[in-house]
Amino acid sequence: MAKGKRKVPDINSSSTADIAFLLLIFFLITTSMDTDRGLARRLPPPPENDIEKNDQDKVKQRNVLQIYLNMYDQLMVNGEIMNVQQLRGKTKEFIANKANDESLPERTSKDIEFFGPMMITEKHVVSLQNDRSSSYQAYIDVQNELVAAYNELRDELAEEKWQKKYSELNEEQQKAIREIYPQKISEAEPKKYGEKK
Repeated sequence: MAKGKRKVPDINSSSTADIAFLLLIFFLITTSMDTDRGLARRLPPPPENDIEKNDQDKVKQRNVLQIYLNMYDQLMVNGEIMNVQQLRGKTKEFIANKANDESLPERTSKDIEFFGPMMITEKHVVSLQNDRSSSYQAYIDVQNELVAAYNELRDELAEEKWQKKYSELNEEQQKAIREIYPQKISEAEPKKYGEKK
C-alpha cells in the first residue's frame, strides 16, 4: 500500500485581512476621538471711531493687560516682572476689578440673567505676546494660568450664587456667568526681539 502525501490546506489570506478589517472597524466605532482641540480665543472688538485719540489711548491702556514672555522665559505683566505663579492672581484682579481701581479695566453696568444689573469689565482684554525663542513649555504654562484665572473666577461666582462649580451648572447659568467673565485672551504674533533688522 503506497503511502499518500497528506495535502496541506491553503491558508486563505483574504479571511485574515477580513478579520483585521473588522477589528479595526470595531476599535474605530468603540473608541471616542476628541477632535475639538486647540486654544479658544476671541479677538478684541475694533476701536470705535467717535472716541478721541487721547481718550482711546487712555481707555485702551486701562483695559488691556499686556503680558510679554521673552526669549529667556521671563514674564513681564504691564511693565512688572513676575513669575508664572503670580500671573493667575494678577489676571484675576485685572478681570474682576472688584475695587473699581482706575488703573484696571473700566466697569460698566449690564443686566445679566439670574443676577440682574451688575458692574462688569466687559471691555477688558488680556494681550499675550511671546518671543519666538521662548520655550513651548513656558508658553503653555502662561496659557494655563490665564485660562485658570477665568475658570477660578467663574467657579467662585457659581459657588456664591448656586453653591455649585461652573461645570455643574446648566447651559443658561453658564452663559450668564460667561457674560460676567467673558474670556478675552488676544495673542499677538510672536516676535524675535534680538534679531537684526
